[in-house]
Amino acid sequence: MSLTSYVTLGHSGLRVSPFCLGGMSFGEDLGWGSSVQESEAIISRYLQEGGNFIDTANIYTRGHSEKIIGDFFAQHKGRRDRVVIATKFFCNLWAGDPNGGGGSRKAIIAQCEESLRRLQTDYIDLYYLHNWDRFTPVEETMRALEDLVRTGKVRYIGFSDAPAWKVAQAQMIAQFRGWAPLIALQIEYSLLQRTVEGELIPMAQELGLGVLPWGPLKGGILSGKYTRENHPTTQRQRGASIELTDKDYTIIDQLQKFAVELGAAVSTVALAWVQSQPGVTSTIIGARTMEHLEANLNALDVHLTPEQIATLNAASKPELNFPAEFNANRSPNYAHAGATVNGMPSQLYVSVPTNDAQRY
Repeated sequence: MSLTSYVTLGHSGLRVSPFCLGGMSFGEDLGWGSSVQESEAIISRYLQEGGNFIDTANIYTRGHSEKIIGDFFAQHKGRRDRVVIATKFFCNLWAGDPNGGGGSRKAIIAQCEESLRRLQTDYIDLYYLHNWDRFTPVEETMRALEDLVRTGKVRYIGFSDAPAWKVAQAQMIAQFRGWAPLIALQIEYSLLQRTVEGELIPMAQELGLGVLPWGPLKGGILSGKYTRENHPTTQRQRGASIELTDKDYTIIDQLQKFAVELGAAVSTVALAWVQSQPGVTSTIIGARTMEHLEANLNALDVHLTPEQIATLNAASKPELNFPAEFNANRSPNYAHAGATVNGMPSQLYVSVPTNDAQRY
């Protein structure tokens, strides 16, 4: 596989690369990240490999990420229309202004205009609600996005980091009112964060949203630099504590084992697992350096065996909220009474009559 093995995103005709280049680390404004020159080199290398999908947000490095992307394409005339640029609204860049962020009509339109200015483009290919705004009716958010689509300033829309029930509500409102539908769902997903398998991913598959995982290496924890031998119990990462459990180390142990078997980096194996999961369309890869980018792109050439995937699945099996486990483990038994349906076997439940004499 390569970056030119394009896939359609959700229930749409938009073609995107299987790995999306994340721009969260473009710019050094927050004390970490890539310089402007390094960021441009990373974008250039990604495009040279055939990649066509770049993700950013208005809040990333205080807007500098969008400007770096905009400046890059302003210097390369004709290339902007060949790529899919995604950005997000919600986060407030204006201290003390209650309408500077969120999902209201006023906030969305203002944030869109600011992103268009920084990106130096007439339109945004994919525009996400970055987080759920509990203070704004979702129909107001969806209608504002519909208006942006109708005016041509936005081509497609998506949600990021919102509850499954709110995404479903938004999608149903759009469907019944004939508005632009959501085609993408951006959520955290990795071997260390699989709880999205309970509600969010099944919802996305049912409602036609392509899943785009962010944090597939869990902020670098699955990059290969942390092991039982060299990682203390607690570290700090961008101001947040990292505490690894024995289960986390077991996952890392398996990644190391398969990395040796496949002749690949630990991070490459971790990315390959994410990309192999049902519902996933394009995984968002962060790259602070060119070396990071090259290592991440190598995951497109790694093919895990069913046995390796099953081992990683077992090691990272999450505890899901009710009723996900209940429906997965018991419902087939109740419905199918020992029969196999779509390849899934069931067990004969104790209440099922086994002969006519037991029927009433």
